[in-house]
Amino acid sequence: MSMLLLAAGPGWPQGAAPPALGLQEPAQQSVPPQAAPGPPPPAPAREENSGLINEIGKLFDKLPTLKSPQQTIEDFNARAREAAKGASDSLSGLATPSSMVTGRMACPVSANGSPDCKLGADKLCQSKGYKEGKSLNTDSAESCSAKVLIPGRARKPDDCRTDNYVTSALCQ
Repeated sequence: MSMLLLAAGPGWPQGAAPPALGLQEPAQQSVPPQAAPGPPPPAPAREENSGLINEIGKLFDKLPTLKSPQQTIEDFNARAREAAKGASDSLSGLATPSSMVTGRMACPVSANGSPDCKLGADKLCQSKGYKEGKSLNTDSAESCSAKVLIPGRARKPDDCRTDNYVTSALCQ
């Protein structure tokens, strides 16, 4: 312990300041007068850094801005209103009053031999005071000539025919 005290050298009293070792305190310098305040000098141009982080930042700058939830809901409601208006406009053309009628009207035979029940439905609807119709239900019956009733006579292919009838139709 005594060795440490001898190596430390003389101590300074607690209240006294340490001696200056050739260093002097700088003197107060006067501030030179400044020019009138003007716009601040432009910031130095930022040096472009082509690193990975900078490139990712550029990608984020190119992304579109997201809408707020309120804007998203308003856009959705506007599109829904437009779709509903378009649907109601298209349905208004179909909203002509329709009625189902019943009756019995023959379907005429078309050129290819099949029954034309659209024409039969139109005739059925016109007989009830409507303009046109669509066949909903049909019926068929076999009509034969009186020759078939002769006893002992063999039946031939052209003795009977099948007639088709519209029995109900949707009229407009």
